[in-house]
Amino acid sequence: MKRILPLLLMLLLSACSLPIAPNPAQAASATPPAETETATPSATATLTETPTPTPSPSDTPTIALTPTETETPTITPTATFAFPVVTVNKQAHCRYGPSTAYLHAADLYAGDVGTVRGRFQYSRWLYIKFDKLNYFCWVAPSVVDVEGDISMIYMTDVRLPGPSVLYNPPSSAYAERVGDKKVKISWDSVKMTKDDDRGYMLELFVCQNGAYIWFTASIPDQFTTSYVVEDGPGCAAPSGGVVYAVEKHGYTTPRKINWPAP
Repeated sequence: MKRILPLLLMLLLSACSLPIAPNPAQAASATPPAETETATPSATATLTETPTPTPSPSDTPTIALTPTETETPTITPTATFAFPVVTVNKQAHCRYGPSTAYLHAADLYAGDVGTVRGRFQYSRWLYIKFDKLNYFCWVAPSVVDVEGDISMIYMTDVRLPGPSVLYNPPSSAYAERVGDKKVKISWDSVKMTKDDDRGYMLELFVCQNGAYIWFTASIPDQFTTSYVVEDGPGCAAPSGGVVYAVEKHGYTTPRKINWPAP
């Protein structure tokens, strides 16, 4: 009996484990489960930048400019410079250079009128164009009355008549010291006719009492061939000068004087 019970139990358990046949009706109506689709990832699309077309330049319309009328400038007249006027106040000489050492150029009389055209750097003489003359000449400021500002007039160089075509300058000229403050100038004579003879003229720069001055001297005839002038130490520039032979038509070329040091 004890053996039969376990056997029955095993049979019952076996019966419970057998598969149950499905109901035909249920089997026919059952819908098979849908397959689950695993999505295969597709390639990611790469965006290609589409180039923006460059606009082609269009013709720029030409603008017709209307000319602007500009005012015509008004020209302001510039004042014309007026040369200072001189009137001769006594009978005098007008000369070819700015000192009494130069040849006579014209006779002047009280009332003669002219204009100042130049001044000299080393003297106060004035270079004048007189109304009655067709050339210029020099006058001392003491013989004319001036109307106007002569400080506006340029300095003018001496323009001597010549050079002479008849005579040559002295062939040599030299100077020697006579004491501490004098120099003797000598030169070779120039033979001229008596009618032509106007002697010689000296143009010098000398040192007198520490002042460096321009100095002129006229020698009356061809036979006088020396001259003594004051000249000493104390000036920064060297002394020296030239000598001319003078004839009635004008001057020879100058001869330089060999000058001794102080």
